[in-house]
Amino acid sequence: MSNPEKHKFDNLFWLTTKDGNKRLATINADPGNKVYTERLLNEEGVEYRTFDPYKSKLGAAIFKKLKTFPLNKGSKILYLGAASGTTVSHVSDIVGDEGLIFAVEFSARSMRDLIVVAERRKNIIPLHADARFPEEYSNTVSQVDIVYEDVAQPFQAEILDTNVKTYLKDGGYYFLAVKSRSIDVTKDPKIIYKEVIDKLESFGLKVIETIDLEPYEKDHIMIVGQK
Repeated sequence: MSNPEKHKFDNLFWLTTKDGNKRLATINADPGNKVYTERLLNEEGVEYRTFDPYKSKLGAAIFKKLKTFPLNKGSKILYLGAASGTTVSHVSDIVGDEGLIFAVEFSARSMRDLIVVAERRKNIIPLHADARFPEEYSNTVSQVDIVYEDVAQPFQAEILDTNVKTYLKDGGYYFLAVKSRSIDVTKDPKIIYKEVIDKLESFGLKVIETIDLEPYEKDHIMIVGQK
C-alpha cells in the first residue's frame, strides 16, 4: 500500500493498494494488536488499521460519501449497541486519549469481547446495560457530544430519543443506523425509513442527512442529525 493520505475528516486516512483501490484507515491506538480482521500497516513509525466498510456501518457511511462527521479528538460519545467493539475501536482511534466512549452493550457474549478491547484502550468505558433504559447507566454516563446508535430493536427511534434527551448536550449530534428488518420484515424498507425520519422530527430532532448503506449493508440506512 502507498503512503497514507489524510481524509477530509479528522484522524481518518486513505491507503492506496497496488491495484489502485482505496482503503479507509485510522491510526492504531493499540499498536501491534487487531480488534477484528483489519490489516495493519506501518509507515514511518506510525501504525494504521484498515477500516472495513463491510464490518462497520460507520465505515460504510464514510465510503458512501458521508458529509457530516463531528467526531474528532476529545469527543465524548455515547455508543449504543457497541457489540464486540469493531466500530468502537475505530472511534477510539479517532477521539484519542482526550476523548471518551461510553459503550453500551446488552449481549453478555459480546460484552466479554468488548471488555477485552476496552482493557487495552483506556478511552472506552464498557457498560453492560439495556439501551432502552438509559437510567441504568446514569451513574456513569455524563453529557456527551455525540450519541451513536446501532441496535437491532423494533423501537430504534424511541431508544435514540430517550438517550438523546438524557445525555446529549444541546447542539450535539446523533448517528442512527436503521435496520429496517428489525422494525418490520413485511414492509418496504423505504417506507420504514420515512417513518423513522418522521418520528425523529416529531421528537424535535433535526435530520441532517440520510445515507443508504448498500452494498455494504442490506436494508440499512445511516441517519445523521442534531439535537
